[in-house]
This record gives sequence, structure tokens and C-alpha cells, in this order.
Amino acid sequence: MHVQEWLETIPAVTVYVLVGVVIGLESLGIPLPGEIVLVSSALLASQHGDINPYVLGACATAGAIVGDSIGYAIGRKGGRPLLARLGKRFPKHFSEANIALAESSFQKWGVWAVFFGRFIALLRIFAGPLAGVLQMPYWKFLAANVLGGILWAGGTTAVIYSVGVVAEAWLKRFSWLGLVLAVLIGLVSMLVIKNRAKKAAAQRAGTTEPEPVPATD
Repeated sequence: MHVQEWLETIPAVTVYVLVGVVIGLESLGIPLPGEIVLVSSALLASQHGDINPYVLGACATAGAIVGDSIGYAIGRKGGRPLLARLGKRFPKHFSEANIALAESSFQKWGVWAVFFGRFIALLRIFAGPLAGVLQMPYWKFLAANVLGGILWAGGTTAVIYSVGVVAEAWLKRFSWLGLVLAVLIGLVSMLVIKNRAKKAAAQRAGTTEPEPVPATD
């Protein structure tokens, strides 16, 4: 049973709450499949009238914004020791290489890293906590957080729901393709980010190496 089949067995209200909570926890900094749950729920809404796509999109958006804001508050209070603790608990996601890449993105793009990070699977868990650790002004963070949350969560819901309505008969037979596509996109983005993270970590290590002392006769 994949995610969408499981979602069909629970009430609509539970689907709304589940989507908001999972996306909120992912945005807070806990690695969870928020995008997969959202895509599956939007597909389900296109095929069953019990789930309102507007309510679904609103719950997803609220979860994204609130989760990121809580992550920001935790990061601002916990500082860099928080990243070290997260690295021990989630070594694959909060590795030194991934943190170095995320930090370099923040240094290069500033507040836009929060906005664009919403659309990249791995960076979604970094945006809130790292913005807090780096002491980004909250009003700037909030503006990017709200805009990114609305466009990502609301936009994903709208696009997937529209595709499901237009191709409902086809999707009833092959609805799993939407889930597979979401997983593939997430995996590709993860691999790209990991590759960039390794390069960023290598460059960072190279710049911190001490210069050789010239030999003396």
C-alpha cells in the first residue's frame, strides 16, 4: 500500500491535519516526506470530492509557514550547538558538508535562500533553523517564509490537483506515476545537493589549510 492508498482510508479532516503536521515538522527541521504526502493528498483530492483542495492547500501552507517560524526560533536560541546536535541525530541530512552548502547559499543569496530553499527537498529542513542560527532579521525571514510557503505548498496543491482533474480517468489507473515522479524529483535534487555539498566542503577545507612554511637552509 503506497501513500495515496493509505490516505484513502482516513477521513478528510485527518488528511488536512496530517498534511499540515508533516509539512510543519519537515519545515521545522525534522526530515519527513512532506512533498510526497502533499502530492499524494492533492492527487487524492482530484479524485474524491470529500477533500477540498482549497482547504488542503491552506493547511499545507500554514504548516510550511508555522513550521519554518518555529525552526527559526529554535535555531536562533540554540545557535551552532543546535546544528551539532542535529548532525548527531540526523547525520545524513545535517552532515558538515550539507551544512556548509546551506550556509554558503545563505551567504550568497541572503533572504532569497529561504524562499528558494522551499522548493529543494533537502534545503527545506535547513531554512528555518539555519536562518535563526545566522541571526537573520525575523521580518526578512518571515517575508521570504510566507511567500515561499504560499507558492510552494499552494502552488503544488493547485498544479497536482488540476492535473488530476484533467486526467482523472488516466490517473485512476496510473495514479502511482505522480508519486513516483515526486520521488524521482526529490532523489535527483538530493543527489545534486549532495554533490554540491561535497564540493563546497572540499573548497572550504582547501581554504582553511595552513600555508606551507618555506624550507630554510
